[in-house]
Amino acid sequence: MSDLTHNAHPIHSAAPTSWLVRLGFLAILGVGLAYCTTQLIGDVSTAQEATPWLLLLLALFVALGFEFVNGFHDTANAVATVIYTRSLPAHFAVVWSGLWNFLGVMMASGAVAWGIVSLLPVELILQVNSSAGLAMVFALLIAAIVWNLGTWWLGLPASSSHTLIGSIIGVGLANQLLAPTGTATSGVDWDKAREVGLALLISPVFGFVAAALLLLALKVVVRNKELFSEPAKDKAPPLWIRSVLIATCTAVSFAHGSNDGQKGMGLIMLILVGVVPTAFALNRTPDPAMLDQFRSASAALVQTLDRYAEPGVSVSDPQAAVADAVRNKAWTPQTTVAMSTFLRQLDQRMTDYKSLANVPTDLVSNLRNDLYLVSEALKLVDKKKQLPMTPEDLKTVSTFHAAVDGATRFIPTWVKVAVALALGLGTMVGWRRIVVTVGEKIGKSHLTYGQGAAAETVAAATIGVADVMGLPVSTTHVLSSGIAGTMAANGSGLQMSTVRNIMLAWVLTLPASILLSGLLFALFRAIM
Repeated sequence: MSDLTHNAHPIHSAAPTSWLVRLGFLAILGVGLAYCTTQLIGDVSTAQEATPWLLLLLALFVALGFEFVNGFHDTANAVATVIYTRSLPAHFAVVWSGLWNFLGVMMASGAVAWGIVSLLPVELILQVNSSAGLAMVFALLIAAIVWNLGTWWLGLPASSSHTLIGSIIGVGLANQLLAPTGTATSGVDWDKAREVGLALLISPVFGFVAAALLLLALKVVVRNKELFSEPAKDKAPPLWIRSVLIATCTAVSFAHGSNDGQKGMGLIMLILVGVVPTAFALNRTPDPAMLDQFRSASAALVQTLDRYAEPGVSVSDPQAAVADAVRNKAWTPQTTVAMSTFLRQLDQRMTDYKSLANVPTDLVSNLRNDLYLVSEALKLVDKKKQLPMTPEDLKTVSTFHAAVDGATRFIPTWVKVAVALALGLGTMVGWRRIVVTVGEKIGKSHLTYGQGAAAETVAAATIGVADVMGLPVSTTHVLSSGIAGTMAANGSGLQMSTVRNIMLAWVLTLPASILLSGLLFALFRAIM
């Protein structure tokens, strides 16, 4: 039984989002969707083949549905403190947060987006336009949406990032289990999964400790007791406190957009590459500098690899040898020779083109797959050090990676706009349940102004650092653990029933999403 009298809290008397704000937001949404549709049609019109519109639109709808549900969970955390403390009216707070999420998405680097994609089995990415590839996309997205909706309905701040990672692992495991006996197939990139999992594990612990320490530091530095008081029932806090809380809300919203928004962006690009590869498989920019950069980096890498090639080693099929290295995650002397030969072949195929825009549409998909294959194989060199190189030679490999990424790992502006709108709309519709949990049900006392500011400051900083490092982290986990840390530092105590439920959701999210996505993948493979 909670120690709080919930009916006295400002959140319960908060007016629903006004119709004027809803209409304004829907107008913006309509304009944004019209823009995105126009851009999509324009991009697809460059394809020579007929586009399976129904499949494409369904896949995009499901992917944007994931980001919409993500808004329920994660963006609601960003507005929890300003709504709960009456620093901003609910209808204004969600629009304000949506705006800064939008800006965060638009300024995202894309590193997190492609980091998520790289967790998937390599052959499913290379054949994403096949039935198996589409089954993968639908299975992992539907599994993530179902679990997120369930935890949202219970008011639990579960992690959309955690859910998505589990769904990806489930697809990878199912892909291995369903492969015919004796067939070489890849599953999950466990090294990348371990890196991502470590970020998801450490970030909430860091949030708890850092928020607690920050609150204690604020108590030493700031002598005004009003910052550490509970929200008044019928009035907003003083202007200076409101300014602090609005600033921290803004920072979390921006950081959330720049990190979480990328997860949907990466999956949408995977869908577009699979369904309309001639339009989206390569960054078909007319700028000749991009192709020149690739050729220069490729030539330098070939010279470097030739120096490491062992005498007498030869391969009959360079592409197959490179693919085997990626599948087996092992670099051999044959791989060195194969990679050098394969790069020469790629360069020869691109000799007649002045820019990527001039590459014939019937060659785009294969060229993108070859570039992706080479890039994945070279990770065994610069990431896992399986081919000992000097620092100068490793820099050559990194330069080549950058050139390939520029050609294959791009995100059109309209995709960013669509994801930002989905996040914002989800926030506006589903904020209340999570706000109540964050504001009332974690600690045994009301959330104070200082606690909200400390938790959100730590959350924004943590997410920002993870974004720079290209790692996905959970806004939900970091912020809710930060709130718990401030409650512990304040001596307020924790409502263990809520903490247990949050931890239970955290523990169950991974196995549940793995099982659900694995079963869905098997089902879709059987019917597609």
